Amino acid sequence: MKEQGNNWSTNSKNIQLTLADRSSILTNSFQEKFKIYQSDSKIAPLYLLGDAVEVLKELPRESIDCCMTSPPYWGKREYRGGGIGLEKDFHVYLDNLCLVFAEVKRVLKPSGSFWLNLGDSYYNKKLLGLPWRIAISLTDKQGLILRNSIIWNKVKGGPDNTKDRLRNIHENIFHFVKTSKGYYYDIDAIRAAPRKAKVVNGSIVSATGVTGIRYKRKIELSTELSPIEKQNAYAALEEVFQQIAEGKISDFRMIIRGQQRITHSDSEKVSGRAKELAQKGFYFLKYHPQGSKPSDVWEILPEDTQKRELHFAPYPIDLCKIPISATCPPDGIVLDPFCGTGTTMLAAKLLGRKSCGIDICQDYLEVAKERSKSVL
Repeated sequence: MKEQGNNWSTNSKNIQLTLADRSSILTNSFQEKFKIYQSDSKIAPLYLLGDAVEVLKELPRESIDCCMTSPPYWGKREYRGGGIGLEKDFHVYLDNLCLVFAEVKRVLKPSGSFWLNLGDSYYNKKLLGLPWRIAISLTDKQGLILRNSIIWNKVKGGPDNTKDRLRNIHENIFHFVKTSKGYYYDIDAIRAAPRKAKVVNGSIVSATGVTGIRYKRKIELSTELSPIEKQNAYAALEEVFQQIAEGKISDFRMIIRGQQRITHSDSEKVSGRAKELAQKGFYFLKYHPQGSKPSDVWEILPEDTQKRELHFAPYPIDLCKIPISATCPPDGIVLDPFCGTGTTMLAAKLLGRKSCGIDICQDYLEVAKERSKSVL
């Protein structure tokens, strides 16, 4: 959960202007400000003060490329401005979030993505499953498509003195899209450093230490392969060596019938690999020259909050880098309807993207603006 203000007015005691007053003053300017920002070449974030639903209603339909947000968690702590997360009933909390996310869907382009980080809460010793309640509601009732469920392993968690359950150190991140095909996704932008085969004494050696000569020996000694299958295996292995030399792949593994445990399943009905092994006698695992794509478990340390006075939340910049790099084009705009002190906006600026942050708390937006200025 990040350092945001609450953007739904369930408690307005700490707000000098009512939302109706704010709406009458600001509504006409939200759309104009956003349109001006769209045409501006500068990537400095646009910050909009107000209730998330009301502000989003004024933004143009299908104008946002990527939304990355972490709303207030239910019953955890009170943020300046009150609002979402303070509801007495968690069902009302979920309903309030869905109102915001319905507007997020409206402003998202057909090619856009929506990333949601949400932590869970306990009530009367019951873990409520709030992240998945929201995810299912967004797919079943709002028609969003869930592409990934990511586990954010925070590696270290806060103090936990409970004696009848495990310590919680993970949170959920969900990736939603509006359409099953045609959404923007740059997988090469988020690949990890590739594992590479190398040449040692004239022989290809994979990153796992297996030489080309050893694979040839395995083919030669195989009692499972027919003579024609062995010839095909030799030829295929030479072709793989050539692909490595040309930089088309960075590394490989060769699976030979009867010699290694095959991946996933040995059923030809459910595994294409098993079918290939049965028909050809071998198959290759080839590694992309630009590296492997990230998994759905992210080990990212929470932000250090010891020296911060305004917020006490762990949402780090690194959590935003994969979503923004993969699903926001370089000339796109990132949205955070619960931007708080601007972590999403800071990450977007670091990655060269424009962004729009919404929050109901002026104090948080002032901090966000100062943080943005620190990135040239």
